[in-house]
Amino acid sequence: MRVVRSILLTTLFAGAFAIAFCASHAQSPAPKLAEDQFKNIQVLKGIPADQLIPSMQFISASLGVECEYCHVEHANEKDDKKPKRIARDMINMMMAINKNNFEGHREVTCYSCHRGAAQPVATPLVGEAEPPRQHDAGTAEPPAPSAAQLLDKYLTAVGGAEALHKISSRVSHGTLVSPNPGGGQNAGHGTDSGAQPTAIDVYAQAPDKRVSVMHMKSGDSITAFNGQQGWLSVPQRTHIMSAAENDAARIDASFYFAADLPALYSKFTAIPGEKIDGHDTWLVLGRSEAKPPLRLYFDKDSGLLLRLVRYAETPLGRNPTQIDYADYRTADGIKTPFRWTLSRPGNNRFTIQIDKVEQNAPIDPAKFTAPSPPPSANR
Repeated sequence: MRVVRSILLTTLFAGAFAIAFCASHAQSPAPKLAEDQFKNIQVLKGIPADQLIPSMQFISASLGVECEYCHVEHANEKDDKKPKRIARDMINMMMAINKNNFEGHREVTCYSCHRGAAQPVATPLVGEAEPPRQHDAGTAEPPAPSAAQLLDKYLTAVGGAEALHKISSRVSHGTLVSPNPGGGQNAGHGTDSGAQPTAIDVYAQAPDKRVSVMHMKSGDSITAFNGQQGWLSVPQRTHIMSAAENDAARIDASFYFAADLPALYSKFTAIPGEKIDGHDTWLVLGRSEAKPPLRLYFDKDSGLLLRLVRYAETPLGRNPTQIDYADYRTADGIKTPFRWTLSRPGNNRFTIQIDKVEQNAPIDPAKFTAPSPPPSANR
């Protein structure tokens, strides 16, 4: 299951999971359950099959371990390893705690105790964590602007709705660099070049289509969303995105994101945010019923979006993805970031630097044609 961890670096914006364990098509009227598609499922029976690998990702990130910590490599169904048997007990315990103490709401997760360590942390740390700073009453920060004001300022900062809608397509050319060459959790991600830049092209078309093509020595790695369905592919392998993955991909593919943002969530609130690369920020939280929140950090001075944090739900907890935006440049009357840094738990991080942007460039419609779903795999 090392593929689960290593494939993270090729899923450029969709937050997708484990191409090697292809799930059923997200549009299937009767999606398979985990126990129908995978062998020896015990405590996670009843969850959709396409949620099993995201759940394993959540455990891996919460404990800071690779898949082989619990699983026998190439024989994931075996129970030979003690940590796997313990993990089942821990999942049952977690579910019981939430059921008996939090009315079934998922308040306690693997991360609540493990905090990135294989062994739970039971003793308070001494001198390793800086205590939260206390603000003097006389120097309290002024109240935050309303969320609506911050969203309006963001739209104005990028050029305004009228300028945005003059652009209907964009082709970007650049390079991708991972700061984690070699082994560890990013081993085998497929860039073929360690810390060497890998060429990447990004095709975007209004209102919500996006295809990223990373040109590796072994062949192209593609992450795509065509407005309805997303997919990932590497040579000879394709993964059709699940419903949760599609939701994340739809955010990334929103061509008029700054203009459409107020309609994406039912409620927004604003509070002071953290400092990002020396810039003070306002944090805007977007919330809607039955879907994960969205966190947006806006530069207090310029109003530009500096960081976006979104989440993918799993039966065990939320898998976060953070995207930092920088190097804003004006092209055809609108400001766009020429550098994106995407981070996920487990030191999975890479940066895309754009060198050239073509606005209103023609794009072959075939790029947005979803492939046929792969056959189911019982593993």
